Amino acid sequence: MNTTRAVVLTSGGLDSTTVLAIAHDQGFRPVPLTFRYGQRHDAEVRHAQHIVDQLGLSADALVLEVPFSAIGGSSLLGEGEIPDESPSGAGSTPAIPSTYVPARNLVFLSLAVATAEARGIRDIFLGVNALDYSGYPDCRPEFIESFERTAHLATRTGTETTADAAFRLHAPLIQMTKAEIIQRGTELGVDYAQTVSCYRATPTGLACGRCDACGLRRRGFEQAGVPDPTRYSA
Repeated sequence: MNTTRAVVLTSGGLDSTTVLAIAHDQGFRPVPLTFRYGQRHDAEVRHAQHIVDQLGLSADALVLEVPFSAIGGSSLLGEGEIPDESPSGAGSTPAIPSTYVPARNLVFLSLAVATAEARGIRDIFLGVNALDYSGYPDCRPEFIESFERTAHLATRTGTETTADAAFRLHAPLIQMTKAEIIQRGTELGVDYAQTVSCYRATPTGLACGRCDACGLRRRGFEQAGVPDPTRYSA
């Protein structure tokens, strides 16, 4: 079995926790990487740390502070109100929502590559999804493919290797629906009661039930035929 280490972007949400389970199932030893970036729903960071502790991965885990709150440009950072889910459902409009954080995945992946390179790791897992998502441009397959090439060109590892890609970016959820993600995670024993998806989550992780993230999560459990363990504030 593969025992190679892999950096896994871990937010404490449904998708990233499923990716942690997938990486482990594939034989990798996850190195969880979590970002505290001034997000309103910072309860997700505490839940991520709790999940990492439960999985026995805390010794390798890393939490980085990223000053997005000083940059701004997103309702997730406190600029304006986080909108309720549109009546027709999340992802139904091509408009990029106010919850988009400027270049967030571009920055996060750059830091993930730096973390991997410093530790001699070649594999990076992340939970981006191109089907059930709210219109974020940095969740598209084209971005992931382009970034992998950039990471090869921009690093010492890439300069010194003869491979086409110095780093292997794994996005196992990218073409899956939320229901398929939940079904896969359930097969792998993921405890979704420990995860937080809500953009308005309370400090203890209670969900609002009205934002895009809550809508996607709720419909995912319904379509998967799996009981929804989400704790709602009302």
